[in-house]
Amino acid sequence: MRALFLTTLVTLTLFSSTLDDKKERYSASEVPKNMTVEVKKERFFSLLVPAVNRVYSGLMAQYLSVKSDMQKGLGAKRIEELKIKYKAKTDLELLVALKPHPKSLALAQAAMESNWGTSRFFVQANNVFGMWSVNKNDKRIAASFRRDGTKTIWLKKFDSLEDSVKAYYLLMSKGRAYKRFRAVRYESNDVFKMVKKLDKYSELGAVYGERLSGIIRYNKLTKYD
Repeated sequence: MRALFLTTLVTLTLFSSTLDDKKERYSASEVPKNMTVEVKKERFFSLLVPAVNRVYSGLMAQYLSVKSDMQKGLGAKRIEELKIKYKAKTDLELLVALKPHPKSLALAQAAMESNWGTSRFFVQANNVFGMWSVNKNDKRIAASFRRDGTKTIWLKKFDSLEDSVKAYYLLMSKGRAYKRFRAVRYESNDVFKMVKKLDKYSELGAVYGERLSGIIRYNKLTKYD
């Protein structure tokens, strides 16, 4: 058993090192010209997987810690502060909000929303998920199109890809439009069930979930979970 554990640890370490090495070859702010599909995806995964891994690990650690404290009757102050942050009224509502969804789904949405890391918002604003801004005090950039042809659409500008991933997970944990999504992700780790509850994320409606499912399957993204 110990030998198996050490072998697995070495494999994961090498995999992480490989991603870090590839990340050094690519920049979020620069899109190489004439990329093949293979290079396009390699660049995307090398930039996004480390960021998603770090954010997910932190959120899962927080979720498990809070869950443990609730069972032991500890950490009352922290739990109350988190309830305020996540607009949760009960312990269960807080746990539902805190449990992060699988990395495969985050990566699929990142790929779809940023055109595999080549969108202007990704390159100029580290905005992986096309998150809009309605606060004039936000760091943001204007979209190249207008709503109804007249109103300027603004998108948030982040200091890093990791900050964008954090904001995305927070949105999915607090947004009223994703209440059904959170319920499913709390009860199950099946990403193909979760995507069916993301019809409010895009104007595509139910088709959005179908396309996400296709991206996850074709690119075997569940290997990141």
